[in-house]
Amino acid sequence: MDVKPVTAPRLIEMKSKGEKISVLTAYDYAWGRLIDEAGIDVALVGDSLGMVVLGYDTTLQVTMADMLRHTAAVARGAKRAMVVADMPFLSYQVDDDDAVMNAGRLVAEAGAQAVKLEGGGPVAEIIERIVNVGIPVWGHVGMTPQSVHQLGGYKMQGKTEENAERIKKEALEIEQAGACAIVLELIPASLAKEITEMLTIPTIGIGAGPYCDGQVLVTHDMLGMYDKFVPSFVKQYANLWEATLKAFKAYNRDVKSGRFPSK
Repeated sequence: MDVKPVTAPRLIEMKSKGEKISVLTAYDYAWGRLIDEAGIDVALVGDSLGMVVLGYDTTLQVTMADMLRHTAAVARGAKRAMVVADMPFLSYQVDDDDAVMNAGRLVAEAGAQAVKLEGGGPVAEIIERIVNVGIPVWGHVGMTPQSVHQLGGYKMQGKTEENAERIKKEALEIEQAGACAIVLELIPASLAKEITEMLTIPTIGIGAGPYCDGQVLVTHDMLGMYDKFVPSFVKQYANLWEATLKAFKAYNRDVKSGRFPSK
């Protein structure tokens, strides 16, 4: 396994060589260490932590304080994998100066090596400002969870020609703004393929088919640790919710009956 730290230039090099990029979400020190030891390329501290860790219904309630705390924990565990932190809702949409400052805090205080922003258009201008102060940035188009209410739910995007053209335009704007990678979420595989071939920066797919330069999954989804909803595109590699529940029940029975602890 390559032990060199994964960096922004390394991601672009991987795309140019046709090497696939593996990404998983991480939310604390243990997940950071496990991702490192497994050889995963990127630990994405996703604002999905609001749902799978903090119990919110959406990602919108996640704060900068949440992201700083969890990113710092992951960064203490991951030494090879690139640590990318989501910028939470309203941390970059209101004021450009605040956006740059918040991105800087995630790097300087929490130890992230890059930040991720959702959306195109005006967001591309913010990406350019953050890149200009020396912080690598990931973009994110297609289904953007911070816009869930505007989009009418977690629905596939880019199915109409007009919508597909908008997403392609946003992807180009994000690349031109200086982003080093872009997440494509819940778009048709054919559209993801077209965008991947169009861009020089790597595309990371989630529910976007097999043609992206890399793939990302929410760790709790792929491990079967989130029982509320599992997207249809997720491949579950374990069912830790059931296994853990079984263990907890066995422990409870042993304590109640006096079988644990033994003499």
